[in-house]
This record gives sequence, C-alpha cells and structure tokens, in this order.
Amino acid sequence: MKRYPRDMTGYGAHAPDAKWPNGARIAVQIVLNYEEGGENNILHGDAASEAFLSEITGAAAWPGKRHWNMESIYEYGSRAGFWRLHRLLKDIPVTVYGVATALARAPEQLAAMQQAGWEIASHGLKWIEHKDMSPEEERAQIREAIRLHTEVTGAPPRGWYTGRCSMNTVDLAAETGDFAYVADSYADDLPYWTRAGGKDQLIVPYTMDCNDMRFAIQAGYTNGDQFESYLKDSFDMLYAEGQAGAPRMMSIGLHCRLIGRPGRAMALKRALDHFMAHEGVWFATREQIADHWARTHPPQHRTRPSQMDRASFVAQFGGVFEHSPWIAEGAFDLELGPAHDTAAGVHNALARVFRAASHEQRLGVLTAHPDLAGKLAAAGRLTSDSTAEQAGAGLDMLTDEERATFQRLNTAYVEKHGFPFIIAVRDNTKASILAAFQTRIDNDTETEFATACRQVERIAALRLSDMLT
Repeated sequence: MKRYPRDMTGYGAHAPDAKWPNGARIAVQIVLNYEEGGENNILHGDAASEAFLSEITGAAAWPGKRHWNMESIYEYGSRAGFWRLHRLLKDIPVTVYGVATALARAPEQLAAMQQAGWEIASHGLKWIEHKDMSPEEERAQIREAIRLHTEVTGAPPRGWYTGRCSMNTVDLAAETGDFAYVADSYADDLPYWTRAGGKDQLIVPYTMDCNDMRFAIQAGYTNGDQFESYLKDSFDMLYAEGQAGAPRMMSIGLHCRLIGRPGRAMALKRALDHFMAHEGVWFATREQIADHWARTHPPQHRTRPSQMDRASFVAQFGGVFEHSPWIAEGAFDLELGPAHDTAAGVHNALARVFRAASHEQRLGVLTAHPDLAGKLAAAGRLTSDSTAEQAGAGLDMLTDEERATFQRLNTAYVEKHGFPFIIAVRDNTKASILAAFQTRIDNDTETEFATACRQVERIAALRLSDMLT
C-alpha cells in the first residue's frame, strides 16, 4: 500500500478561526533561544567545536580542538546580549527555548527569565545535531534534557523544540514528554494537531524567516533595517488577515549572541514599537497559545481515507462513480496520503483512475448512468444517490408532457451518441437541464463524450462533498 506521510494540505483554504483572547487580530510570539554554553565544545564532551550560527563566515568545526573565537562569540550572548534583550523584553510575554546544559551554566540569566515571568521551554539537552542519532540515543537525550531542565528550573518543560532535529524528533518528543506543544515544525501560521508518539500532539509551528539567524547565513540580513522591515511587513500582512476575519500567529526567533548586538537590538526595538502601536495584538508565550488552542480547538478525529484498508475504501467510495467500483480499487493503489483525506483529495485520486482508463472503460461508466427521468426512475430502481439528485432538481415531479419530452430526448440522444445524457443535476434546475439537453444533443459524439466525462467527474465531486465534510 503506497502511502505518502507528509501533509501538504493542512487547513487549506479555510483555516479555523483562532478566536484569540479579547478578539485579538494577531498573536505575536517571541522566542529567545538560550543556547550559549550548550553548543558543541570539547569541554562539553563533544568531538569538535561549534560551527553554526555565529559571526564567522564559513565557520568549520575543529575536531578535537577548542575554537577561541567561536567560544567568545557565544559568550557575548550570555554576558551582554542576554541582558540587553532582557531589558528590552522583560515586560513582554516571551518563550525561552532553553538548552538544558546552557541553563545549568546560567543561574543569573535563569533567575532573570523567571522573574520576568517568561515561559522556559526545552531546547534539548545540548545545542547539537540530532539527524544521525539512533532513536534510542535521541530518546535518552530527551529524557535527560527533561530531567536536567526540571532540576535546574524547578519545573518540567511544557514545550519542546529541538531545532537541529531528526526525522524521529517529533514522535520521540511526543512519546517521551508530556508536552503541551512541540515546536519542531515550520509548516503553518497556526497551531495544528498531529498524531505523534501514539497520541494527539499539538504542534505550535516556529519560524526561520522572522528569525535573527538570518544575520548569520549568507542569504540573510546584513543590517538591522532589513530585519526590522521584514518583521514589520510580516506583521502588517498577518494583521490585515486578522482584520479580515482570519487571525494568525506571528513567530519571531531571537538569539542572544545575534540580535543582542547593539545595532540589531535597535532594529528589534523599532519593530516592537510598530507592533505595539496597533490595537488587538496579543503578545503571548507559546504555552499560552497552546493552552488556548487546546481549549478552543481540541483534536478532531475524522474519517481518513488514506488510512482505510482496501475493503473499507472500496465500500465507502466504490459507488461514487456510478456502478464502477474498479475506479475506487485503482485509486486505493495510488500513492495516497494526508492530502487525500478530504473530498477534493479523494476526488482527485478517483478522477485520475477514470481519466487514465481506456475509452471502453470510460464508456462503461457513462452507460452505467441512468436516463434522466427515465424508466428506471419511474420504477424506483435508481441508486439512492441518483434518486436524491434527480429529485433535487424536481425530475420526480414532472408533468406528463415534461416526462414525454425527457423520454423523447433520451431516446434521440442515446441513438446518436451511444450513451445516456449525463449532467450534474445538482448544479441545475429542471429548465436548465432541458435547455442543456436540447443544445448538447446536436454536438458531435467526440465532443459530447468529453462533456459527459466532465459531468461524471462533477457528479462524483458533489457526492464526495456530502460524504467528507
């Protein structure tokens, strides 16, 4: 069974109303990454020095050696950058992504975080790569991070973000910790639920664009104005969406050693002033956002076609294309995934099989459709879907004259084209159906075959919209 695990659809065109407290139009969530003292360093038992997110262009790890310049750049974050940001942000709800070993080496900074009322989430045990770890090793790292975090801060973390994660991180975090949220995702502007670690896990996505890390990469910001401008533009777009009735969350990622530098911190201050000049802005920790989302939008369990077995899938969708279960059987064998767990997704899979079929097979689908207001309808022998559809257009309430007209047109159409006249009656009225009938009967058969196939697909789409809402 081919199944594609990535969810490329998410909320789609109709995201839920966030319903932020007090009718806020936007939730602004600021993250301060505290990593200094938890980075790669042979003093920490690592194999080499750090090479990630610093002022050093093209930095490389030095195996078996300490790197004085790299260490002092990280030390700037703890010694100076943190305190500048603390003065700037101490009156705003902030979430700290705290590397457990870094927090253990920063008692004064930790006390200042707690005095400010900031949430301290876990940023893992060490600020290192996890992509090559075995699940057992990474699970042990998560457990030790939770233990040390609890010991150092006095409470277990309610949020988790590894950052330099593996493909197993979200499952392992959900399985190992009792987290209100996991943030290892960049997939949305709103929180969302996923199945991870055998349970419903809330994801509160993070950001790499509204993130000062872009000061430390080649395709990034070179001065504070660029960062400020990007933050303001992001805020303005999301704020306008909130005013239009679709509130979102804006995540901002900060690092003590990066944005803590004076020229960059001033740009952050100007952006914050811009945010605060607007009404209806909810500054919140990620914990507050997660708790609000869990109360307001608890996990919903619905039919997931991509997770059905073959028999269930065919039983559910085998009649969508009239009397043609082979289409559902073919669709089941496609590479289905979360994107096919909607009416549009299932329709696309079914339509692919129908479109790829031979002319004879598609003709069989067309001839499986009943005549409109024909003998099968009169005898009560239509499928339940066809009966409801024809009744919805008033075809079960025809006068004798109207019925005679339909039967005459049915006979003439089939004699000319070799298949019944097909139209999505739910898109039409009795009058428009008759008008289309009288127009289309004069088409050449190739044109009419293509038209009928499109109408078959439209009928299937309407049926699926009733089945999967």
